[in-house]
Amino acid sequence: MKLNPLQNDRAAGVLVTLAAGDALGAGYEFGAPLPDGTPVSMKGGGPFGFAPAEWTDDTSMAIALAEGLVDFPSAPAFASALTAVVRAWTGWATDAKDVGAQTSSVIAAARRLAAAAGRSETDAGDFSAAAAEFHARTGRSAGNGSLMRTAPLALAHLDRSPEELMAQAGVVSALTHADTDAQEACGLWCVAIRKAVLTGELDVRAGLSLLPAGRASVWLERIEVAERSRPRDFARNGWVVEAFQGAWSAIHFTSTSIAGPAHLRAALEEAVRGGRDTDTVAAIAGGLLGAAYGYSAVPFEWRQHLHGWPGLRARDLMALGTELADGEGRYMNKWPRVAFKDYSDWAPTDTVVRHPHDDGLWLGGVGSVARVAELGIDAVVSLCRLGTEEVTSVPVHDHATFWVADSGNNAHPEFVLREATAAVERFRAEGKTVLLHCVQAASRTPTVAALYGARVAGLTPLRALEDVRRVLPGAQPNPLFMELLGRP
Repeated sequence: MKLNPLQNDRAAGVLVTLAAGDALGAGYEFGAPLPDGTPVSMKGGGPFGFAPAEWTDDTSMAIALAEGLVDFPSAPAFASALTAVVRAWTGWATDAKDVGAQTSSVIAAARRLAAAAGRSETDAGDFSAAAAEFHARTGRSAGNGSLMRTAPLALAHLDRSPEELMAQAGVVSALTHADTDAQEACGLWCVAIRKAVLTGELDVRAGLSLLPAGRASVWLERIEVAERSRPRDFARNGWVVEAFQGAWSAIHFTSTSIAGPAHLRAALEEAVRGGRDTDTVAAIAGGLLGAAYGYSAVPFEWRQHLHGWPGLRARDLMALGTELADGEGRYMNKWPRVAFKDYSDWAPTDTVVRHPHDDGLWLGGVGSVARVAELGIDAVVSLCRLGTEEVTSVPVHDHATFWVADSGNNAHPEFVLREATAAVERFRAEGKTVLLHCVQAASRTPTVAALYGARVAGLTPLRALEDVRRVLPGAQPNPLFMELLGRP
């Protein structure tokens, strides 16, 4: 689907924010609720020993779903996509640190069904049959394990009807969780994510009209309870209904006075402070928050070290979200997966000078990236798009990337520019030599350089910009950026 720049930013943020919420909650899983104001961080640990900033089974299962849908993007190939997904889940579960009890039981039963049929690999039919049998045998299968992973389906259905999305969300849920509550929760959350990507609105009621009247009234009451509550009030959030309510209450409770990136952060921290199944509630909330606010709203400190199965990072999740929303399959010869981004039509791009207030900070155009090793640069802050192979001489966590364009259509431009400034400060505080660059070092780079200069030299940003112009005579931040520099 052809998206505008703001919609594209929101689509790119869905999986990244889901994973950020997941990793944020991993170290607090199964703990009691935390007092208001308690700091929350990606500390890792928890009952399964996750590394700091490592996501859990929530994101891993969502990634498998996303990759299956990317590889089989057309509607007629949906069955093939689901078989690819369940095979990925089967492989992942073999060595995973944590697999939900119900999901683990279904995977084992699906393997037995495949073996009994003389097949070496499972398919979607095996999973659906195993999940149905689990539900029939136990009388309940409404854990939160399908809701936590459902967000990619919404991205794959941006150009399809909400009715189709609701129906297919039920099918995907029923691969492991056949209960009506689980299927409907996935449908409602997916429809809300779809609407958020397309419009920027947070509307968890968007899918109620697609349910039978009796079920719609049940869910409306559940939503209203969530809006009168806090995440800590849902002590049984391993149940899909209370996980849904906990995630929505975190979003709703924190929305009264803030929006944008501040709301994204506050809502995920509120979800984690709610306790119990913290990683899952925060992951569920993260998928919807990322859809509403986008990749640009995710703090760099959360993206910097974010990682997990199968060896992916935040950039990979951003790329997957972009591809899913586009609906044309994997990108191989264009950004964000292309090895080198072509800026040959831009000139000049090879500028590189030292910051007037800090010799440890280089300012440059995109051509300066090729000189990172030569200049002894330890960390890079990029304000333009780069290919996957352009910054290979510094560790991936020392390459900070930000979405901001001179042409406008920026999501949260002030937040992004200040985040870029903070990234420079963070790297310099660690003793790293830093390259700050955009394409031509004409607008974005001098803006961040002035914001940084103001902080380290005790000047106003406009006064710092005058000093930056001594080394970058062509520096001319656009009017929006100049307005930012002129604020107190």
